[in-house]
Amino acid sequence: MGRMSDRAAAAVPLRGLPAGVWAMGFGSLLMDVSSELVHSLLPMLVVGVLGASMATLGVLEGIGEATAAFVKASSGALSDRLRARKWLMVSGYLLSALSKPLFPLAASVGWVLGARFADRVGKGIRGAPRDALIADLVPPSMRGAAYGLRQALDSVGALVGPLLAMVLMALMGGDLRAVLWVAVVPAIATVVLLAVAVREPSRGDPAPTQPAAPARPAAADAGGPAFSSLHAGFWAILVVGALFTLARFSEAFLILRGQQAGLSAAGAPAVMVAMNLVYALVAYPAGKAADRVPARRLLLAGLCLLVLADLALIAADGPAWVFVGASLWGAHMGVTQGLLSKLVAGAAPAHLRGTAFGLFHLVTGVALLLASVIAGVLWQSLGAGASFAAGAAFAALAAIGIVVTGVAREP
Repeated sequence: MGRMSDRAAAAVPLRGLPAGVWAMGFGSLLMDVSSELVHSLLPMLVVGVLGASMATLGVLEGIGEATAAFVKASSGALSDRLRARKWLMVSGYLLSALSKPLFPLAASVGWVLGARFADRVGKGIRGAPRDALIADLVPPSMRGAAYGLRQALDSVGALVGPLLAMVLMALMGGDLRAVLWVAVVPAIATVVLLAVAVREPSRGDPAPTQPAAPARPAAADAGGPAFSSLHAGFWAILVVGALFTLARFSEAFLILRGQQAGLSAAGAPAVMVAMNLVYALVAYPAGKAADRVPARRLLLAGLCLLVLADLALIAADGPAWVFVGASLWGAHMGVTQGLLSKLVAGAAPAHLRGTAFGLFHLVTGVALLLASVIAGVLWQSLGAGASFAAGAAFAALAAIGIVVTGVAREP
């Protein structure tokens, strides 16, 4: 009976998803238009205009993402303690919006670091409360679809951002700073949308068709998070998530690989367009499938796609193979990212859901810092092929981790 209801829910997920999930999806879309417009031009700003090295870019990218991860750990736990998530999420989007004018004003790498830091702190504040709020709003049988929808809309924004950067660079004669100013507009629109359209459920009520959560342990009410309430399955997901992230360093390196393979500065963001187009097309169907197909199969399929992407990028001797690699990279993201969120939500008690997402983002953010620094140093010393070969090796380790830990074994 339960399996039949899961299938029925999965059959018409778009109709059943709450308005708040759609609003968070479109908020992610708008903010990603802004952030990815900046991100697609950031390598050219840092390396081309400000004269920094590839290793510096790797450190800059890693610090930015690791900062977001550390803040997510605190904001997730705070959303559990306050028993409120919406306004933490909105405040994070607001900080990111306020950081956007700093990029076109940057006169040195220090300015870019400050802007990136503020933007990523904002991302950190909003990430875990938003992901936990999605789980609060939908039943377990539809979480794959809900996270897949958010990831798909997020990816549409990530597709539009670089595409808009390309168009504006052409229209504005390559004026990098003028194009960066455009990113301010969708960032502000995001804050307005979420403040108005998202309604947080009463914290005393379970999500629709979801059994009521067990009583909250006294430790969770009195002070810090009750980590002992996080089951072994969650910690296994944490390990696998870290290995996934080590295999998938910053996408900024895809843009630079495109330039290395012969794309112009104006055309290089097309690599991100290709990646995010595939990501957007795959994310929702993959999320919907995650409500029916064993998670282990999807995780291993995603890793295979990532290894193929790395091999294509290693072999690339022209733009065509870079686009193949970027497309496979996007397919990997579409298959795995919403699924990992679903697994985290399912492995955590409702009263510690924000804490669980915060810990997950913390660990994967530290892994991304390591991955980006490693990729930058390898590229600087041994060339692009070494960076992508290391990514393929970490993907193989992640596959081994899935087998050894027994993660994602579902009934």
